[in-house]
Amino acid sequence: MNRHTILIVDDEPRTRIGLARMLEAWNGDRYVIRSAADGREALGILERERVRLLITDIKMPEISGLQLAGALKSMPEEDRPAIILISGYAEFEFAQRAIQLGVVDYLLKPIGRDKLIAAVERALAQAEERARIGMMEKVVDPELLRSGDTGKPLSEPVREALAYIDSHLDQPFTMRDAASRVHLNPSYFSVLFKDEMGMTFSEYVTRRRLQRAKEMLLRTKLTVAEIAERVGYQSAKHFAKMFRQYEGSSPGDYRNQGS
Repeated sequence: MNRHTILIVDDEPRTRIGLARMLEAWNGDRYVIRSAADGREALGILERERVRLLITDIKMPEISGLQLAGALKSMPEEDRPAIILISGYAEFEFAQRAIQLGVVDYLLKPIGRDKLIAAVERALAQAEERARIGMMEKVVDPELLRSGDTGKPLSEPVREALAYIDSHLDQPFTMRDAASRVHLNPSYFSVLFKDEMGMTFSEYVTRRRLQRAKEMLLRTKLTVAEIAERVGYQSAKHFAKMFRQYEGSSPGDYRNQGS
């Protein structure tokens, strides 16, 4: 996947260039360091690029840093960059509004390297955690979360079957294989599994395969065909059909929407 961007916004060229140089020296090619001279230019970059951290001056012509931060509130939380505000003035009203906007830090000029890097690392950690939680929410299947939630403990055969499923998602297998593994008659096992899990064995396996596939679509660069094979589908076409049936989009579209 492409690298995320750290965006510096300040109408003072000296500050803008100085912050960019400090971050370039620290960066190690992990992030793209971009800068903008005003809020309008910044909004254009935010629309085009995956910005993970926004460092913006509070007082700027036309669009202030606070207005810029406020504009980001409409973004999905997992896509919203962390924000560090900078200012030449220690004004309480700015700090108070910054807290309301969820700003990670509020730095006063002149900004030393150590203070800047500490604030940036703190903000990035918060943004990464928010993105991680957001991705988990995208990946998790609500039906799987509800499965097995009957208020009664699962029987030993069903618990063993669930472990068998998870350890064999990359291989083709049948309900008969799972029943044999837990030493039960296939017909009895089928009824027991549905009674305890709230869905058929086949549906559960499909949902688990697709959940694993969604993780790989968002976290890896594997092709759709490679992912299909790794979640037990011998045909990429069949995998794509099942993915669309359950997720409402193709695997490629799902990946693009989550990037």
